[in-house]
Amino acid sequence: MAVVNIPDKNLVLHDSAEITNYLAGIGIDYERWDAREMRVSPDASEDEILAAYADEIEKLKVSGGYVTADVINIVPTTPNLDAMLGKFNREHWHDEDEVRFIVKGHGLFHIAPTDSEIVSIEMEAGDLIRVPRGTRHWFNLCGDRTVRAIRLFQDVSGWTPQYTESGVDANYQPLCFGVNYIPAKF
Repeated sequence: MAVVNIPDKNLVLHDSAEITNYLAGIGIDYERWDAREMRVSPDASEDEILAAYADEIEKLKVSGGYVTADVINIVPTTPNLDAMLGKFNREHWHDEDEVRFIVKGHGLFHIAPTDSEIVSIEMEAGDLIRVPRGTRHWFNLCGDRTVRAIRLFQDVSGWTPQYTESGVDANYQPLCFGVNYIPAKF
């Protein structure tokens, strides 16, 4: 289950209902799909994963106007991993929603609402998030540098990050803080 950290309030949320309500208050949709309901191995092929969650993907497509879905697989041996992470871990926003359902591993979304404190959301297998278009955010991997996720897009070409160059992301360490914490090696 996700863990939400609001550093400026010295507040950490672990309860699913509290997390859902808090994130809804800043415009972020969060759902927990019970890990016991995982219907396919997290190491299954992309097609097998998409087929296993086809009903949920179709519901999300209808409700959010998404037209395509894929599976991203990031592991420590992913070619050019640091360059890829350099695109994710700087504050940016998109012209369309960013939707992720974590199938394996975990990562850390940082959300920077315009009228609230920055929020860090550590996600793991079974967590679904929707970051609405225009929302400033960035993403880091946890110490295991592994995440596999279903992604949904409103445009078949995918999204393009619009970097803010604010530098605010430099004030937040990319460290995970939940029960699955593995220290990052610097």
